[in-house]
Amino acid sequence: MEDVVALVTGASRGVGRGIALALLAEGATVHVTGRTRSEASLEGIRAGSLEGLELEAADLPGRVVIHQCDHSKDTETERVAEEIRAGNRLDILVNNAWPGYENMVEDGDFTWPRAFWEQPLWRWDAMMGTALRAAFMMSRAVAPLMISAQRGLIVNISFWAGQFYDGNAIYGMAKAAADKMAADFAHDLRPHHVAAVALYPGLVRTEAVMQNAEYFDLSNSESPQFIGHVISGLWRDPALVSKSGKVLVAAELGQEYDIADINGYKPVPLTAADFAKS
Repeated sequence: MEDVVALVTGASRGVGRGIALALLAEGATVHVTGRTRSEASLEGIRAGSLEGLELEAADLPGRVVIHQCDHSKDTETERVAEEIRAGNRLDILVNNAWPGYENMVEDGDFTWPRAFWEQPLWRWDAMMGTALRAAFMMSRAVAPLMISAQRGLIVNISFWAGQFYDGNAIYGMAKAAADKMAADFAHDLRPHHVAAVALYPGLVRTEAVMQNAEYFDLSNSESPQFIGHVISGLWRDPALVSKSGKVLVAAELGQEYDIADINGYKPVPLTAADFAKS
């Protein structure tokens, strides 16, 4: 991956951070966005920052380029896109920025599983107005680079909630929209040999999950880096364009490409039947 240039949005923590680290470990140049530049600015609320990622990546063979960016503001998304375009190349875009899990507990009340008519409206704005809009805006801004190169890959990080009820109506709508966005991007990009997919992780051992590990069965979980190595495998797949427009499961691709997680474990894919039974 030494000649690959990627952009991962929302990479200061969680899945995005893992994807960036995995691509850096394989030698890629990785641009990353995030709202939090330094740990000092967090005031102990949530671990994870761009500078922390930069330090963690220091010994990896790839090169990380950090961009502080609040994707709720189109001007900041466009500023990052302009900086990417100045380099005249982008091979992989991973749309991962996702503020939808913030403030799940409000005034001591866990609002996530409430019925749709009882959902706080900020959650709609976070998932639809920020996460989905940012994915569209960034893809729109950098697609011409990929079209010019006649090769590229856009990945929307999504989840099974787009197909089955998973505890929150707004969440389901947002993930279904991410899947549809990838499918329609693929239609428009196909003549230019650029691929777009929606990619589903399994249960990922993010910072938030590990802080509440006693509530999860982690026996088939994935590291945050696993999906990044899968994206690398997808990029190298000579049949990549044939997968364009599809919903793909990271663990299934891991099996197809014989990719193990960082601990050597090969995650077992979840299937639609797993969710249909629940």
